[in-house]
Order: sequence, then structure tokens, then C-alpha cells
Amino acid sequence: MIDLHLHTTASDGRSTPEELVREAALAGLTTIAVTDHDTTASIAEVTGAAEASGMTCVPGIEITAVHNGQDVHMLGYFLDADNGELAEFLAGQREDRRRRLFEMADELDRLGMPIDRGRLQAAERDSKRALGRPMLADALVRAGYVATISEAFERFLGTDKPAFISRRGASPAEVVELITRAGGLSSLAHPGKSNLDAIIPELVAGGLGAIEVYHPDHDERQTTHYRELARRHGVLVTGGSDYHGAGSGRTSGFGRVTLPVDDYERLVGRAGWTA
Repeated sequence: MIDLHLHTTASDGRSTPEELVREAALAGLTTIAVTDHDTTASIAEVTGAAEASGMTCVPGIEITAVHNGQDVHMLGYFLDADNGELAEFLAGQREDRRRRLFEMADELDRLGMPIDRGRLQAAERDSKRALGRPMLADALVRAGYVATISEAFERFLGTDKPAFISRRGASPAEVVELITRAGGLSSLAHPGKSNLDAIIPELVAGGLGAIEVYHPDHDERQTTHYRELARRHGVLVTGGSDYHGAGSGRTSGFGRVTLPVDDYERLVGRAGWTA
């Protein structure tokens, strides 16, 4: 089984690289991709652990772009994690993540819900770690303001909610170009969540390589729709569980939402990649 959308503690996942590989093996996965948000910090460690377990690991990333104030997640695969331009760009992305998270914590203060910033401040000291809103959600749960991480997003942290602060960053088209220059193949992540089908033709014209068709948040209709959209635009198909580790609220697709072998082989063929 093939899962090309997995996260570790290098961003907002709950599993360390070694834990992720163990969990993937137990779930029956044979090929995985680590796609942490705006960082490549876990790729080497996941790759080494995967090889030791007889699994294949595809180097990947999930970069947050911005379109009209809305986050647009772009996946990159088979890229050079040591590419200098990519590294410089990602450092800026992580700095903006820190800026945004602390501004959102300030908003929570103004709402009368101060949180313990200790974990945020400790994580901030690791320049390669990408901070994310789930850290705030977890702090809200621990403080007793909400019962679950999902509730934290639904009431306070999601788009247009009281504590939400927009990201700043590159456009989806600019991120596609960056991934290409780093030797990678780009894919539009979970498009059923973003409702931005209108920008797909522009992205394809700029070099978008694939669309993420298989995702836990895509129902059967959306899966069929995006598979047909990929065929119509002549791009490939990616997919995975978007697993963030036990207790993250993002576990439902793990070991269940996978990429068909034929689609994976077409990706590898297009990229000319060898493990």
C-alpha cells in the first residue's frame, strides 16, 4: 500500500520519524512520503528508518501558498531537500508561521482565553521545525476551553473564526515553479477542501504535475471529480491519508486512503526517480 501524505513532529504531526515508520509498517504500508509543512527536516530520518524496515520513502513536502488570503497547500515530491533556493524559501515560511501563531495567541488573550505559551516558545527555538495551528488547538484543549482539537478549529482557529490570522506568502503558481526548480513534481493538495478549481488551469500551465485525488476529506463524488479533472488537464494523480499521528484528530484515513499502484508508477516514471 502507498501513502504519499504523512506528517511528523518536524511540523504538526504527533509521531516522530521513527514512530511514523513503525506505525506505517503496522498499517501495512510499503511506500510512504513524509510531507511535513514547510520543512524538509524529517526526510533523512524517515528515509533511513523506512529503508531499515524494508519500505520505500519518497522525499516530499507540503508548502503553504496563499491565494486571495486563503491558504492553498501544495505538495512536492522527488525534490532535492538540500536545494539552496528551497531552503531559503522554507526558512521564510517557517518564520511567518511563528509570526502568525503568536499573533493568534494574542487574539486568544483578547478573547479572554490565555494559553500556556511554554510549548510554543520551546518549539520556536528549533529553527527547522514548522509551527502550526494544531499547537494552539492542543493548548486550548489542555486549558479546558474546548474538548477537542476539532472544536478548537471550528470555534476559534479556523478560517474567519475569532482568533484566525491570515498567512503571508507566495502564490500557488510561485510554489509550483519553486518545486520544479528544486527538481520536484508538484501536486495540489486536497482540492476538495479549498474549493479553488478555477485556479487549476493556471497552475497546470505553470507546470503543476498532479492533483491529490485520494484524501480522507474527499467523498466518492469528489474523488471521481478530481480524477476526471486530472485526466482532462493531462496531469498525474497523488493521494494519501494526511496522517498526523495518534490523538491529532487526523487519523481516519491511515491505512485506508492510499494511492493505486498504477498511479504511483506513473509518478515515478514522470519524475525519473529511483529510490
